[in-house]
Amino acid sequence: MIFATANRHKLEEVRAMLPEDLQIRGLSDIGFTCDIPETETTLEGNALLKVRHICSRYGVPCFADDTGLEAEALNGAPGVYSARYAGVEGSSEARAKANMNKLLHELDGKTNRNARFRTVIAYIDADNHQHLFEGTVNGRIIEEAIGSGGFGYDPIFIPDGYNVTFAQMPPHEKNRLSHRAIAFRKFADFILKITSIQLIR
Repeated sequence: MIFATANRHKLEEVRAMLPEDLQIRGLSDIGFTCDIPETETTLEGNALLKVRHICSRYGVPCFADDTGLEAEALNGAPGVYSARYAGVEGSSEARAKANMNKLLHELDGKTNRNARFRTVIAYIDADNHQHLFEGTVNGRIIEEAIGSGGFGYDPIFIPDGYNVTFAQMPPHEKNRLSHRAIAFRKFADFILKITSIQLIR
């Protein structure tokens, strides 16, 4: 099954969440190096756009996700634009740092630091049916980056009920409670269910 992402960090994180016998290939594994423009205005729209693009080209089951960090004080921004919030080109690390700096600047002086991470997964199966799965985790944005793990906005987000950022958590702990983990558990349950049905038939 193809995961429509070129982000190796995300690919390894997702492989750790899904059943070991499910063979997951990223875009670089299949030699796909083109950019898929994320032109939709919702997470659902972008996830579907990516998965449709790969399915139409390769004709195999494929899934894609889109994730956004939504800050209450900014009316849900950066949201669907989270990955390109600062408009900076370059490495994923450079973009992540610029995005975090812009978000911290936008929240400077604001007392409401509440935010949520939201992930939407789009899956198109072998019969060309599409399915959506969502995961959300609430938390708050701190005033400076802490931690060296994870990626994206992880160093500035503390989930509710914790006093450390996602970037400070061991990977197995983050993978247990994150927005992406919640969405992918739903996806994995669905895959296991339809696989068992097919085996029975």
